[in-house]
Amino acid sequence: MAAAHLLAASTSSSSTAAFRPPLRLRSPTHPPHLRLNRTAGRRPFPVVRAAETDATKDAKPKVPGKAPAADGSSFNQLLGIKGAKQETDIWKIRLQLTKPVTWPPLVWGVLCGAAASGNFHWTVEDVAKSIVCMIMSGPCLTGYTQTINDWYDRDIDAINEPYRPIPSGAISENDVITQIWVLLLAGLGLGALLDVWAGHDFPIVFYLAVGGSLLSYIYSAPPLKLKQNGWIGNFALGASYISLPWWAGQALFGTLTPDIVVLTTLYSIAGLGIAIVNDFKSIEGDRALGLQSLPVAFGMETAKWICVGAIDITQLSVAGYLLSTGKLYYALALLGLTIPQVVFQLQYFLKDPVKYDVKYQASAQPFFVLGLLVTALATSH
Repeated sequence: MAAAHLLAASTSSSSTAAFRPPLRLRSPTHPPHLRLNRTAGRRPFPVVRAAETDATKDAKPKVPGKAPAADGSSFNQLLGIKGAKQETDIWKIRLQLTKPVTWPPLVWGVLCGAAASGNFHWTVEDVAKSIVCMIMSGPCLTGYTQTINDWYDRDIDAINEPYRPIPSGAISENDVITQIWVLLLAGLGLGALLDVWAGHDFPIVFYLAVGGSLLSYIYSAPPLKLKQNGWIGNFALGASYISLPWWAGQALFGTLTPDIVVLTTLYSIAGLGIAIVNDFKSIEGDRALGLQSLPVAFGMETAKWICVGAIDITQLSVAGYLLSTGKLYYALALLGLTIPQVVFQLQYFLKDPVKYDVKYQASAQPFFVLGLLVTALATSH
């Protein structure tokens, strides 16, 4: 998901001053300290208080550079993105934690897998199966992934985005943990249901759901916490957003083949690049807590080029593969969808990956996901 600290200026009250002994020198004020704000059932998070100083009376406390405006957007809050309105409704907060804006790639991955199987038909039953698979992949398991990631990132978010639901105390620890379990069990239950519905002898969709859930856990949680390593963590994230939903959709209607596994794993390298986009805004908190994201490890300038290189080279490689297998028109279509992405990278992302991250993703990613569908249709023929 420019970090700053939440500062609360402390001032001396007149009533306290009245009890000070006259003509007695006070020792210098200690450096800024941490005050724990404890709320029943909620994890305490440090709030930094500015030290008293005689330097100037008109000094103003700093505020988080990314703090939401008082008139933040309710729409952004429901999607779980920046610029969100501060909300008190528990169900809206629960939805915000699942970050609905991250569901479409998973839903699209299921669609690509179904298309690649060559066995999907526009019947009521097949459409119903695909919708259930999309709910499993999107709201349930992606919602689980996002919630558990926010839970284990609460200390980082207290630095980078202290107004988010968990570090701000808008939702209790018990409510967060309950949400994690409900979403996980719902996703696994739907996976098992789909295997029965499809008549599978081996519960492949269920095991894909288990594997994806485990990957999400070790990505966010210690001791492994894959996200601490920029390469491994971002590749794991790319695989969970591209390969796993594709495999689930294809396994639901057909058979997973080795060439599809290789092709989608290759696409996960592009997913690695897309995942890096979200690391730039968290550099300060990642560095403070020792997370070696690629922007921290290599610096912003180098990480920008690693990001766009992973995205563009992957798609060009897939286009070359399609061309080598005699699918000229699909290769040209994929190439045509890659060009606008390069344009938006030059226009937005390479200029300032923090300032323009939302604009870049909104502009470029639709072309990327269309390229996934082109590849899926090519492999189905």
